[in-house]
Amino acid sequence: MQQKTYSTGRGTICYWVEPCPDSAWTLVFLPGLTADHTLFDGQIAYFSGRYPILVWDAPGHGASRPFPLDFSLDCQAQWLHDILSREGVQSFCLIGQSMGGYVAQCFLQRYPNKAGGFVAIDSAPLKRRYVTGAELWALRHCEPIYRLYPWKALQRAAVRGCACTRQGQEVMGQMMSAYTREEYCALAGHGYRMLAQAMAADLPYEISCPALLLCGEHDRAASTRRYNKAWAKGEGLPLVWVPGAGHNSNTDNAPAVRSEERRVGKECRSRWSPYH
Repeated sequence: MQQKTYSTGRGTICYWVEPCPDSAWTLVFLPGLTADHTLFDGQIAYFSGRYPILVWDAPGHGASRPFPLDFSLDCQAQWLHDILSREGVQSFCLIGQSMGGYVAQCFLQRYPNKAGGFVAIDSAPLKRRYVTGAELWALRHCEPIYRLYPWKALQRAAVRGCACTRQGQEVMGQMMSAYTREEYCALAGHGYRMLAQAMAADLPYEISCPALLLCGEHDRAASTRRYNKAWAKGEGLPLVWVPGAGHNSNTDNAPAVRSEERRVGKECRSRWSPYH
């Protein structure tokens, strides 16, 4: 894949693209909080040569550092839109894991009818009605709790909390090793605060394209499983439980996730037009 950079005026975002002359339907991969683009290595290797691909390191993550932690989810949606426009991407599906799914929802809010599809992997709804006041308070105050942990203990807890297979834990552990304790706590704390801010904004966050919710059957990250059940019921969205998977279900059970991504991709392409 070709690595590129995009200057936001506040910091530089690194992203990777791979063209495919046989398809105009681009898969846009959005990693979760503290994860980088390697979270999707399994998907990228599989879909390479079948679809054009774009994946980024979100601001403040991976190669997109240093980056001042003063941006919002809405800022990320704007920057993602700018990158897609710069690359001439018109038909695409947003595939977001955890925080990447929140970025995708902000994108759909700001740019309705732009995306042709949305796959949420172990994410949750941004609509205010799905979250309690206590949960919003907790999101705003996660950073001090993280800082109470010794670094090694925090790494172990994060790795085991995100993945339940050896392969998934190795991927998460490798991504975490790129940060210092200070970087990790600051990035996680900022991520949860901007998530609370986006939820508290009480915007519609309507999903105006075919969508699929994927959630690991053993996902233990906060209330992700409860959120997905309520999200599917409240919005009429299909929900698939990924067997043998935790919060990073695309690394715990990559074949099952790829199978669902293929299926929703076919449906999106059959229903989407860049002129609708």
